[in-house]
Amino acid sequence: MWGTRPALGDPVTRPVRDGAAVPTGADVLSRLLPRLAQWSARPWQLVRGAWRRSIQLRVITATLTLSVVVVSLLGITLSRQITDGLLQAQAEAAVADASAGIDSAQRSLDAAVDQAPAELRQTLVQIAETLAAGGSTSAATEPLYEIVVLGSEGAPTYRSRASSESVPADLRDRVSEEPRVFRTYTSINYVNGDSVPGLAVGGSITDPTGQDYELYYLFPLTEQQQTIDLVLTALATAGVLLVLLLCALAWLVARQVVTPVRMAARIAERFSAGRLSERMAVRGRDDLARLAMSFNQMAASLQHQIGQLEDLSRMQQQFVSDVSHELRTPLTTVRMAADVLYEARDDFDPVTERSIELLQAQLDRFEALLTDLLEISRFDAGAAALNAERFDVRDVVHKVIDAATPLAVQKGSDLLVDVPVEPVMAEVDARRIERIVRNLVVNAIEHGEGRDVRVRLATDDHAVAITVRDHGVGLKPGESSLVFHRFWRADPARARTTGGTGLGLSIALEDARLHGGWLQAWGEPGEGSQFRLTLPRVAGDDLRSSPLALVPDDVGDGAVDASGVGEPYRRLGPATESPSSPASPATADGEPTPSSADPAQEVSRHA
Repeated sequence: MWGTRPALGDPVTRPVRDGAAVPTGADVLSRLLPRLAQWSARPWQLVRGAWRRSIQLRVITATLTLSVVVVSLLGITLSRQITDGLLQAQAEAAVADASAGIDSAQRSLDAAVDQAPAELRQTLVQIAETLAAGGSTSAATEPLYEIVVLGSEGAPTYRSRASSESVPADLRDRVSEEPRVFRTYTSINYVNGDSVPGLAVGGSITDPTGQDYELYYLFPLTEQQQTIDLVLTALATAGVLLVLLLCALAWLVARQVVTPVRMAARIAERFSAGRLSERMAVRGRDDLARLAMSFNQMAASLQHQIGQLEDLSRMQQQFVSDVSHELRTPLTTVRMAADVLYEARDDFDPVTERSIELLQAQLDRFEALLTDLLEISRFDAGAAALNAERFDVRDVVHKVIDAATPLAVQKGSDLLVDVPVEPVMAEVDARRIERIVRNLVVNAIEHGEGRDVRVRLATDDHAVAITVRDHGVGLKPGESSLVFHRFWRADPARARTTGGTGLGLSIALEDARLHGGWLQAWGEPGEGSQFRLTLPRVAGDDLRSSPLALVPDDVGDGAVDASGVGEPYRRLGPATESPSSPASPATADGEPTPSSADPAQEVSRHA
């Protein structure tokens, strides 16, 4: 129900109905104004986008603006000259007629020296009628001029068809002050209510008694105004047509220039997409034709070089694949013989026994190297396939930790595992994810300097993330992008104590790309390093954020050296890893924006 009405002096509150505040006009207005501002900004955004994208639009707009300015200035100048010419000729003729009429009226008054004042007034009216009759012709549809005679007090003594109000006050002042003929433009108001533009010419006359009168000629400028209107209309029409013609010419010229540029852009896009046979059409011998020829020469050179690189890459891939396969057979034979010796090593002297153990270890490493080379060759050839199944990622983490625990014990490191209590289901290739995590954990143990290694697993609605943190020597600035290069080592003098091949992180990177995920590295000298693997929960989805931060929480503020990849898996030639990927939405420190992780976590220690 509606609340009670507040008493006088009580603070005014919003009416409440069923516990919900009824929105007031201010609330509706506060919600409506941002929407109106957004809607009003959309056309401007569209225009601004078109302005930035189209050279042709900018050329046409500039031409239109300049044409309008030039045509307007030209039209104003011409119209003023034509108007001044027409009116000047009419004004000179009007002044001549009025001067002659005023002189004639003055002579007629001078001749009536013996008349009484009443007779003089009647004579003045007759003179005015005679002058007015001179302005009427049988050929004209209207008089050439109107006559108005005013007394010294401004009272009309005579008027033909025009009102005495048609005479401007400033003209009357000048006529009454000096015995000369003056003129000015005015609006002639007729007694029937009509009004037309006109020219007023006046002078003073004096009767024999010394009484002053003002005699005005009002010349209608109807014909001149019609001529001026016709000229202005013609100028405006010609100006509009000229502007449209100039815009059309600018459009044609800009099109001739922009079309080859757009064609070059389209062909460049197709060329970058792998259609290396695309070329521009060459027409004529002008600058655009030279541009097309230069573009085609560049495209042909690039096609030749890319073809050479592809051939070299295929030869390299084929060589690696063939060598790896060819070495399999002798390696198998050597492995069988080494296994026999290894089983009977206790029957040999200590030196021979140690040699057999070293042989067995190096054969294991050699076999792992061949396996990695075959895997890399499949990635290079684009033949790697993703067998994604819905799987609990926690099982992969626990399996890797169980397998790496003996190595951690040997190195003196503790494995700290932080995984959610609830299942973390995702569509992944379990074999490849296990290989990635195993590489990260083994590397962390090897470079952890006997300190703790922490493995975290977190998830959100869209992604799954695994971080592996060590507290070893860390990475120098710039090395976070190099760790994924093949056979790269931060310290070349440092031996591979765990029998690695130098290809583990490279393969892990390709496995992450195959999932459409990110594999990123962070490190600082003395602070250790952290690797983060981020995968979409549904195969094929695009990643927008990661549930875990790339920079560890236990690191203070300062410069951050981080690198990551998020490029979908594809391979056209030799593998090259970039230090960062544009597909990864980044924050100010160079890492994708982390989202909130699952608060329900299970922490365990493996020692």
